[in-house]
Amino acid sequence: MTRIAVALLLAAAGSLPAQRPTPAAHDYTTADVQFMQGMIVHHAQAVVMSDWAPTHGASPALATLARRIGLSQRDEIQLMQHWLLDRGLPTPDPLHLRSPHAGPVVDSSPMHMPGMDMDSHPMMAGMLTPEQMRQLDQARDTTFDRLYLQGMITHHEGALAMVAQLYAAPGGGEQPEISGLANDIDAGQRVEIARMQAMLNTFTPSKS
Repeated sequence: MTRIAVALLLAAAGSLPAQRPTPAAHDYTTADVQFMQGMIVHHAQAVVMSDWAPTHGASPALATLARRIGLSQRDEIQLMQHWLLDRGLPTPDPLHLRSPHAGPVVDSSPMHMPGMDMDSHPMMAGMLTPEQMRQLDQARDTTFDRLYLQGMITHHEGALAMVAQLYAAPGGGEQPEISGLANDIDAGQRVEIARMQAMLNTFTPSKS
């Protein structure tokens, strides 16, 4: 090949537009998207509840459980956010994890939910109301432990209902990443419900 031909090829290559990353395939259903978006909001409340344990006099056992729940659900929030962003879909950020602004999260919605920004997102199954969240935030020591366990059991049961709703929808939960996440949530939270129920029973012994 002559020098002129090589020069022409290089010039042509330089004039080509830069390649853009290939967007993720449309490998999801409406139910998949609603599940991911809703579960981000749902998980965010569990993170807020769990992050209160060290400052609200939680017992060592409950503080350990709350730390595990908070860490795992924060990680899952980020996983779900990445899944949505990769597909160019609206991505909730109720804990402002993707925001550059520091400081406490302030709820911009009329709901005034403590510790998270509901924005325009609806309440999901099992979530505590703003009033219940304020009661938990005001509680200390054993009262905090009891309210946390009662609230988180209900919260986890709501997550199980969301998983069931996903799989009940036509084509829902068939995308591999969503299927893996949904199965992990279902299995993990069933185990945690049993553990929390056992802990709660120490506060409210059965009458015989």
